[in-house]
Amino acid sequence: MDITEQFGKKVRHFRKLRNLSQDQLAELSELHRTYIGSVERGERNITLLNANKIAKALSVSLAELVTDDD
Repeated sequence: MDITEQFGKKVRHFRKLRNLSQDQLAELSELHRTYIGSVERGERNITLLNANKIAKALSVSLAELVTDDD
């Protein structure tokens, strides 16, 4: 699994943990719902700016989204 897939998996995990839909996360992070979906599927090479927006919307640190659990 590459880093974009790992990041997306963590975004989905924290989003579901907080009982948020992709629409709700998109609104909180000021990004489009389809963008959130593609991030969660590991299809986007996300910018640090957008990664930080998502982290803030999920109330987690950016490090929590990019740190490898292995």
